[in-house]
Formats: sequence, C-alpha cells, structure tokens
Amino acid sequence: MKKILIAAIATMTLAAPTQAGWFSNYFKYTKTKHPIVLVPGIFAFDTIAGIDYWYQIPSAIESRGGKVFVPKINAFDSSVDRGEHLIAQLEEIKASSGGKISKFNLMGHSQGGVTSRYVMTVRPDLVASVTTMSTPHTGSPIADLLTDIAPEDSVQGQMFAAVGDAMGNLVNLLSDNKASESDLYAMLGEFNAAGAAEFNVDFPLGLPAEECGEGPNSVTVNGHDIELFSWGGAAPVTTGVDISDLMFGTTSLAFEGAPSDGITGVCSNHFGRILRDDYIMNHIDINNHVLGIVSLLDTNPKTVFKNHANRLKKLGL
Repeated sequence: MKKILIAAIATMTLAAPTQAGWFSNYFKYTKTKHPIVLVPGIFAFDTIAGIDYWYQIPSAIESRGGKVFVPKINAFDSSVDRGEHLIAQLEEIKASSGGKISKFNLMGHSQGGVTSRYVMTVRPDLVASVTTMSTPHTGSPIADLLTDIAPEDSVQGQMFAAVGDAMGNLVNLLSDNKASESDLYAMLGEFNAAGAAEFNVDFPLGLPAEECGEGPNSVTVNGHDIELFSWGGAAPVTTGVDISDLMFGTTSLAFEGAPSDGITGVCSNHFGRILRDDYIMNHIDINNHVLGIVSLLDTNPKTVFKNHANRLKKLGL
C-alpha cells in the first residue's frame, strides 16, 4: 500500500509541470508579439449603446492572452482619409507604450481591409501584418448600382448624400468618434468598378496578379517585411432568423448568381495568402453579428479570430 501511495505521488509530481505548461499555454494562445488592431469597415464604430462593432471578438482574443485595440474611424470616408486617422492613432498608442510597442497586426473588415492596405503602403514601419476579411478589393456591384442610380452630381445623388452623411455623422457622434464629417460618396466612389481599379493602381501591394488568384504571402516595403492574409464568406443567408439575412439575401441578387457574402464577391476578397474564402458567413457574420447569431454549420467567428491570432503568434508576429 505504501509503495502504491509513493508511486501515485511521484506520478502527480511528474505530471504537474506538464499540467502547469498546458494551463500557461492556454492563456498565451493569442499572445502575439505585436498588438492586434481591429479596423472596422463602413458604418465604422467601436461601441454604440453597449454593442460592439466587433461583437465579443476583442474579449475572446484577450481572454487567451492577446492585446487588442479598436480605433475610431469615420463611418463614411475614403480609405486614404480613414488611413490617415488610423496612422495617427497607431502613433499615439506606440508613443504611450513606453517603447513596448513598435508595430501592429492590422485586421480589417470590409473597407477596413482597404484602409489597412493604405497604411501598410505609406507607413510600413508601423505594420507587422495585414489581414483582410470580406474586403471588396476589386469593388462591389452594390456600389456600382448605387452610383448608377444616384450619380453624385445629380439631384438624387445630392439627396442620397445628405441622408447618408447625416447617418454617418450620427454614428460618429454616438460612438464618440471625433473624425471629420462623413463623406458617403468618397466611400462609394472607391468601391464601384472604376474607383476600385483606380485605387488598386495606386496601392497594388498584396493583390493577386490574376483574376480570382492568390496574392503574395508577404511583401517588403522600404525594408519592412509584412505578412498578408485574407478570409471571407460565401453565404448571404446563413441562419434565416436575423435581419442581416434578409438584407444580404437581397443585395446578393446584384451578383447574378456568383458566390458572395451579399456585399463582397468571393474572388474580390482575395488578398495575400487566402486562409479561406467560403465560410458559411454573410458580410457581417464575419465580425460575429447580428449579436452573435451566426451559422452553427461552420466555425464560430470568435474561434476563427482566436486561431488567426495564434497563427500570427507562431510566426513571431
């Protein structure tokens, strides 16, 4: 009996470091070298009335050891102007860190991905990686439809801009975002076919060389190596019980049968190394909305983000 007890104590003693290691690794799963910055898309906000744009995603990442920042970005504006606001906030975070922060892992949803592309091009010293999610890199037919129906210089366009800019300014106000005035057509003009093509000529880094292809895994800009990733969804209707399904099920008709998430076509979201382009997610399921009501037939968005943070960690980012 005594021998059995001694053996049991020895086994537990030997196992303790392993168990302690598992416990430690669990809470370091998302602990990247550089902080993660979640860059929102159109209708950008951090929190309004207690609802986060990135619904429960920052807390999911930070619960496993990661550090997350959510910048305040104009609801409607060009990616260049949004990018300049983002750069100012990154510099402020870096300066206040006392030398602990030098670069960031930018993760952008929708227009947030294009905004991040601008930042990595003009300030590569601030960027360790760029990940885009459901970003319409080559434009969206929804933007073409809107700018065709209501050209900016038409009466319809002026009315549309007045309403849209007012909505954008209200979003900025409610989220305590002191950005400049919203500019709906600066955003729309960037995502119709002509505007997207023009932007991509000026900022081509990370894009596929051929239609619906895959971009480079990384780029080097002024001596700074930046890793590139993307993922997206291919299901406008995913649960049938939240309002986003009705909205994106309707907008998906503009894609004439081509796979999309309701706003972004599958091929349009290709950037850098494609982690996956066919999640059962619509355009806002990607960031865990509406209020976490997402398909049960695919990986939960929070898990997707945590796994990607771990991927960045393993790459030393």
